Amino acid sequence: MAAPTLSILLGVIGPWQIVLIVVVLLLMFGGKKIPELMRGLGQGMKEFKNAKDGLNDDKKEEGK
Repeated sequence: MAAPTLSILLGVIGPWQIVLIVVVLLLMFGGKKIPELMRGLGQGMKEFKNAKDGLNDDKKEEGK
């Protein structure tokens, strides 16, 4: 059942929609600000992953 849902979502977002989203982002934030935003997003994801892995490590230690 997941396959038809995935194909519907992929059919809705096409190459022109992606181009439109990129253009809107460039207009809103400018070319210099976007790399800073992406860097911050990447760091946030990295911290989240590290925190999640830390919680998993804590649970493993409690089980021993």
